[in-house]
Amino acid sequence: MKTIENISRMSTFVKIMKKEGKSIGLVPTMGYLHEGHLSLVKAAKKHTDVVVMSIFINPLQFGPKEDFQKYPRDLKHDEEMAREAGVDVIFYPSLKDIYPEGYATYVTVEKLTGNLCGESRPGHFRGVATIVTKLFNIVKPDVAYFGQKDMQQALMIRKMASDLNMDIEVKIIPIVRDDDGLAMSSRNIYLSDAERKDAVVLYQSLKNAETLIKNGERDARKVIKTVEDMIRAKQSARIEYVKLVDTKELKDLKMITGEIALAVAVFFSNTRLIDNITIMVK
Repeated sequence: MKTIENISRMSTFVKIMKKEGKSIGLVPTMGYLHEGHLSLVKAAKKHTDVVVMSIFINPLQFGPKEDFQKYPRDLKHDEEMAREAGVDVIFYPSLKDIYPEGYATYVTVEKLTGNLCGESRPGHFRGVATIVTKLFNIVKPDVAYFGQKDMQQALMIRKMASDLNMDIEVKIIPIVRDDDGLAMSSRNIYLSDAERKDAVVLYQSLKNAETLIKNGERDARKVIKTVEDMIRAKQSARIEYVKLVDTKELKDLKMITGEIALAVAVFFSNTRLIDNITIMVK
């Protein structure tokens, strides 16, 4: 496995691989790897010849009061996990290489980014779209892999790739969960033991809501209230949102029909976690 820190060297490597007729899979990450990231690597190894994992903590997607400075970092640990998973190249660019002095170009995807996390995190998705576009231009992947946990992000990137005629397939890989159902996240490390126990309510409430819907409940407000009541029963939990949306435009629903997503964002003390499930309703 190689670790490449320079953009021009990454570009040269890509040119060589393309000249040899090899397909490239990209797994973009902010590091501090867990099994969720490795599931993306596993998928990439099935479909492409060369797996590139980027590790870059992107300041543009953090708000002024968010956790950019304390976001967990451990490159040695990441390299060990990536090597064991079969990653071919880690692309680990510097901040000044990605955003040199005078940088002034940004990418914005409208509609899909206005609801859910977009309401409370202004500028977040512009930051995501910008860094992913740059990674696509540098690595030139045939396929890029994103996790379903960040559903809104993944759908936005798929839309961006389509709208801008990027010759890249965007694959969305299912959420990987701990045995108790908590979705894998780099931010789980922030949770105290008590908060970790409370956080299990996210998946429990989503599955309870899924049962309600499968049993015939179609009133979105009733389903949302059921989820909110379960989460509020946990002492450390503070709800940012619980929403039922369609999966095409991520618009709030009043009545449940078609393919829908139930998405939550909840603070456990100071740690913000998100989760979601997708359900097809006939």
